[in-house]
Amino acid sequence: MARTKLIAGNWKLNLSIAEGVALVQGLAKTLAAEPRSGTVDVAVCPTSLALAAVATAATGSRIGVGGQNLYWEEKGAFTGELSGSFLKAAGATYVIIGHSERRQFFGETDRTVNKRVKAALTNGLIPLLCVGETLTERDAGKLETVLSTQIKGALEGLQPSQLETLVVAYEPVWAIGTGRTASKEQAQEAHAFIRGLLIQALGALGSRVRILYGGSVKADNAKELLSMPDVDGALVGGASLKSADFSAIILAALG
Repeated sequence: MARTKLIAGNWKLNLSIAEGVALVQGLAKTLAAEPRSGTVDVAVCPTSLALAAVATAATGSRIGVGGQNLYWEEKGAFTGELSGSFLKAAGATYVIIGHSERRQFFGETDRTVNKRVKAALTNGLIPLLCVGETLTERDAGKLETVLSTQIKGALEGLQPSQLETLVVAYEPVWAIGTGRTASKEQAQEAHAFIRGLLIQALGALGSRVRILYGGSVKADNAKELLSMPDVDGALVGGASLKSADFSAIILAALG
């Protein structure tokens, strides 16, 4: 079935407020000049300090804005955390959950990912749920086991009716920031397996959930990756930090 492609940029710990605003303003002009841009969704996920300013700069454009993380409690003695309601009030529509860097460096688990997904949905945010295997896990033949465990853990206790906005991002950890990229066949294989898991868990909704590829996506490999039937977009890291590079990936999604 036809699914609208989504190209989302994860800026990670990059770009000042001024730099983020300038990038979005330039990107908005590029999209406004492209008559086909209405057929693809675009989002950027800046640092929390830049989120409100970037959201304001994106007003009136086709660019959505998201957070890079959220905490599951609304308020309280949780130093350094941000709640879903705070992100929403700052202008966020999306939020990245369970990124491999959060799992690797900050102790994220399937259990806490589940709590964050629930918090995002409670606050009307679109969760960009990240899943993916390390190189060691892939070489050990554990791709399907890892993906199954992460998907099931993230969605535990949730009903299909609650997950209408869910987006899943497959990010092979071995291809993030390494310059290595999964081949289009490898990406499709993993996406098709995730699709099967989603259909098993969510029924017909599983066919409508968008599955993004995230692993060193660049302008020169985006088109072939996005040509795969179960690759519904991309979660872009470094290439989302420059307007020209990010625009090229968006244009690749237009076909």
